[in-house]
Amino acid sequence: MTATAESWFTLTNKTSTRTDGINMYHNDQQVLQQEIRNQAVLTKDKDKRKEQLSQSWELPPNWLKFLVIVLLFLGIFFRFVNLDRKVYWYDETMTSLRIHGHTHSKYVQQLFQGQVISAADLQKYQTFNPEKDLKDTMNALAGNAEHPPLYYLIARFWTQWFGDSVAATRSLSAAISLLVFPLVYWLCLELFNSSLLGWISIALFSISPFHVLYAQEARQYSLWIVTILLSSAALLRAIRLKTKSSWGLYAVSLSLGFYTFLMSGLVAIAHGIYVAIVERRLNKISTAYIVASLAGCLTFVPWILVFIANLSNIEKNTSSGQRAVNIFSRLQTFSSDLGQVFLDFKLGLYSAPLILIMVGYAVYFVYRNAPKKGALFVLCLVGISLIGLILPDLIFGLKLSTRSRYLIPFYLGSQLAVAYLLTAKIFSIRSSNQQIWKVIAALLFSGGVLSCAMSSQAEAWWNKGASHYNINRAEIINQASRPLLISSNNSLNPGDLLSLSYLLDSKVRLQLVIEPNIPQVPDGYSDIFVYNTSKELNSKLEKDYKIKTVDKRANLWRLEKKSAEQ
Repeated sequence: MTATAESWFTLTNKTSTRTDGINMYHNDQQVLQQEIRNQAVLTKDKDKRKEQLSQSWELPPNWLKFLVIVLLFLGIFFRFVNLDRKVYWYDETMTSLRIHGHTHSKYVQQLFQGQVISAADLQKYQTFNPEKDLKDTMNALAGNAEHPPLYYLIARFWTQWFGDSVAATRSLSAAISLLVFPLVYWLCLELFNSSLLGWISIALFSISPFHVLYAQEARQYSLWIVTILLSSAALLRAIRLKTKSSWGLYAVSLSLGFYTFLMSGLVAIAHGIYVAIVERRLNKISTAYIVASLAGCLTFVPWILVFIANLSNIEKNTSSGQRAVNIFSRLQTFSSDLGQVFLDFKLGLYSAPLILIMVGYAVYFVYRNAPKKGALFVLCLVGISLIGLILPDLIFGLKLSTRSRYLIPFYLGSQLAVAYLLTAKIFSIRSSNQQIWKVIAALLFSGGVLSCAMSSQAEAWWNKGASHYNINRAEIINQASRPLLISSNNSLNPGDLLSLSYLLDSKVRLQLVIEPNIPQVPDGYSDIFVYNTSKELNSKLEKDYKIKTVDKRANLWRLEKKSAEQ
């Protein structure tokens, strides 16, 4: 072979090799692009299946409608039955005190002067007084600025119109709680476009023991639940419609939440994180959200100024929430409180952990199977509200996460997740073990009804705090023929005594002092009882009296005059 031929052959081989390399490169690129397209199709199909999963639930079957209507009527019944049966506890007496224009300090100054009074004198600070106007109510609320005024102002007008009895005062919360049903249905439509999910959610919310308990309490928590659901649905609607009026509704709902409960800030943060993740950049929707949120926040500035002006009072009023709790007790309380959202009776040590596992699985199921935006919203509501309480507890040694009422946004998100799980497992064509999940749903519904039935007949429940001891105190004191009860401004006594005044007979007399003053005990009483006075005051009383324990847990003692020999 000649040199020329060899050169031509070598060049041809190199060219062929280069061409093969280029072809291989193009083939690899085509394969890679095809894989990307396939992955995109798979992702799109997955999202489409998720959307179809929700859309396939649009029409609930007739048997489910009947079941939910029955549960709804039961839920309404339990919200209004025996409204005045449970003890009117410490926090509720503070509601009545403030809405009728009385301050805690004036109440103590006027009644804790050592004079002998009756339970009726205490009750004057729990009922409407025509001499106290709206300005007095606002002054009383400003002294406790950690509780924004919206609920309390509504309660003032409510009690003026319908009376100030325990049942009438509590009926406001019961009436407000009825708004939960249309709002949770609306939220389900905005989240997953699913009427069926809305029906299941109404069933869970209607016979939730937690919701029923707080629907029967003269506090702002029913209204807070309503504002959380309203603002959440309004936000999703505003994102969908992109109109000024829809964003205006969101701004108003956000403001209502702030003026109901300070923890609404956590809900607003959850909304903000949701919008940031979904939109990812500054566009018309994110800009409209920022404007609406700022508008809602600006309306709350007047109360923020009141809050700042009363920081010293707030620190004193909230001191009970600043005591550290060990990790084990914290976890136990958290698990137990979450269980009471669904079942509120003792099933042994395993009931609360089982509910915790179910909720955890439900949240995970929503994350894996629900449409992306709806799942993200539920996760934000659950996660931010929980983290926002746990972090301050861990950093500052507080116990905010052990207060079940502060965890309401977390509970709402958890209930929505459980409702989604039940709907998917029971009504999805692709779901296996449908019968098992029907049994689980039946157990949850029947357990909720049973819990509400048991609670409705009780005189006290776990949400009444230490005030449930007032039932035993009153029974013991009322049995005496001519009793005198001595107490002081020690600890939480002023509010507990207001609670006790609802249970005492008219024959009972009280003598209240501001410590370290010593009461001058009058003669002529068959039994002299002492309630929760300090050790220092008790040691002074022991100079002339013997102090005998009547009920240790209730901090109730009896005084007996020492003989001259003693």
